[in-house]
Amino acid sequence: MNQPISERVRWTTTDLKLFPDNGNRYEIIDGELFVTKAPHWKHQKTCVRISAALDSWSQTTGLGEVVIAPGIIFGDADNVIPDVVWASNERLAGLLDEAGHLTAAPELIVEVLSPGSENEKRDRELKLKLYSSRGVREYWIVDWRQQQVEVYRREQTILKLIATLFNGDELNSPLLPNFSCAIARLFS
Repeated sequence: MNQPISERVRWTTTDLKLFPDNGNRYEIIDGELFVTKAPHWKHQKTCVRISAALDSWSQTTGLGEVVIAPGIIFGDADNVIPDVVWASNERLAGLLDEAGHLTAAPELIVEVLSPGSENEKRDRELKLKLYSSRGVREYWIVDWRQQQVEVYRREQTILKLIATLFNGDELNSPLLPNFSCAIARLFS
C-alpha cells in the first residue's frame, strides 16, 4: 500500500529563530514562508512619509501610536511584518506581549507594494485575508510606482475596498478624527 506524500511544510514562529539576520524579511502566513529582500529606497521613503503624517496627527491628538515595520505574531502559523501600523492607546495596551511584540491586530495596517507579482499577491490577497480575519479595522495598500492608495475598511466581518485615491486626493479615515494627508505628499 502506498503511503501518501506528506503535506507541504508548515513553518512556525519558532522556525523564524533559525534564519540569519541578513537583511531579508521573513514572514509566515498560514504556515507558508515568505522571504523578501530589503525594499527599494522609494518604498522605504513612502513608509517614512506615511508614518510621519500619522505620527504628527497622533502626537497632536494623543489618540495612539504609529510604528514602522513592527512584527505581529498572530499565532504560531501567522507572523508578519507590515510596513506601518497605527494603534489607539486603548487597544495598544492589550496588543503587546511582555517582550514588546504585537500579538493581535492594531486598528490600521499599511502595506507599501514591492515590485513583483508574488509580492503584490501576498499584500493584495494573503495579507488582506489575514488582516480581515484578525480584526484589522482599516488596511491601506500603497503603490509608490502608480502613486495611489487603496483603502479597505471593515464592513461587518471583512475588509472591503472602499476607495482608490490618486495624486489629487486627500487621505482621511473615520478611525483618525480630523486626520488628512494629501496623496501627492506621500510620493513627492
